[in-house]
Parts: sequence; structure tokens; C-alpha cells
Amino acid sequence: MKISTIFKNGIIKENPVLVQMIGMCSVLAITNTVENSLGMSAAVIAVLLLSNIVISTIRKFIPSKIRIPIFIVVIATFVTMVQMFMNAYAQSLYQSLGIFIPLIVVNCLILARAESFASKNGVFLSAMDGLAMGLGYTVAVVALGAVREILGSGSFLGMNLFGENFQAAAVFVSPAGAFILLGILIGIFNVTIKSKATN
Repeated sequence: MKISTIFKNGIIKENPVLVQMIGMCSVLAITNTVENSLGMSAAVIAVLLLSNIVISTIRKFIPSKIRIPIFIVVIATFVTMVQMFMNAYAQSLYQSLGIFIPLIVVNCLILARAESFASKNGVFLSAMDGLAMGLGYTVAVVALGAVREILGSGSFLGMNLFGENFQAAAVFVSPAGAFILLGILIGIFNVTIKSKATN
């Protein structure tokens, strides 16, 4: 499989948020600011990349009957490491993301990539798949976080964009606003992809 195909699948054709719609709990909860979106994206990329590498390395030694529990242990190990790193070096981000960092363990995206790709391919391709899927996740959550922060707070990365008289639409920083904006984003993404495919 070509690396370009892996990245095209991860970012566009099989985008975990905009196409597969998996791991939506954290997407809706943490995208109220771009900073949170970038922090969660970095955590997801790190866990995806490292767990794919390890699972691909040991795939031939894992008995098929217990592969899922082993995948979960590997993923949980890296999530714990990422959580400890954030707690030590990015305390405000760690507190902002809260319970959603440990919930990466049960994120369908990471377990799905371990099962469908890393357990069947070599280390390099599995690493590229983890990176590609992580970048696809990042594109979606940062776009959603940017729109929510701009419309809901009138800011971008904490910088005020519109002055003191701007009336922010607070609904967009709420979970309901996230759900509405995500639906619009998915619609725009799919219409754009289908129109490019027909041209």
C-alpha cells in the first residue's frame, strides 16, 4: 500500500470524525476552544502512533482469542503515559480536558486501527496509518473548535477578534451547538468530497 493512499484515507476518504463518525463523545465535549482541540489531537496522535507501532511489532505473537484485551492494555499504557506527561508539563490543558484524556483508551478510532490495520501490517505502514488517522482527527476537531470558539466566544486561541461590543452566540460553546456545527461540518465535507469525485 502506498503512503500517499494511507494519508488520503486517513485525512479524507476514511476521516475518523467526518466520515466514520467514531469517537464522537470527546469531539463534542472538548472542541469548545482551539487550544483544547489541539491538545486532544496531540494526545490522540501520540497514542495512535505508539500503539500502532507496538501492536504491529508484536502482532505475530498475540493469540487471536485474546488480541482485543492485549490491544486495550497496550493502548491504556500509552494513554497513561500521555496523561502523566500532560499533568506534568501542560497542567492547564490537562485540567481543561479532564476525564476525556483517560477515555482515549476506549476511543473506537484507536481500537479500530489496532484491529483493522496494525494487527495486519508492518511497523512502518502501521505508524503511517496511525499518523494519518491522527491528522484526519486533528483536521476535524481543530476546524470544529475554531468555528465554535469564534462564534461562541468571539476569540481564536484566546485572542479577542471582534472587540468588546461583539455579542457572542453562547449556544456554540455548549454541547448542543457542537452537535449542530458538527452536523453542518460533516455535510459540507461530504458534499465537497462527492463533488470532487464526480469532476
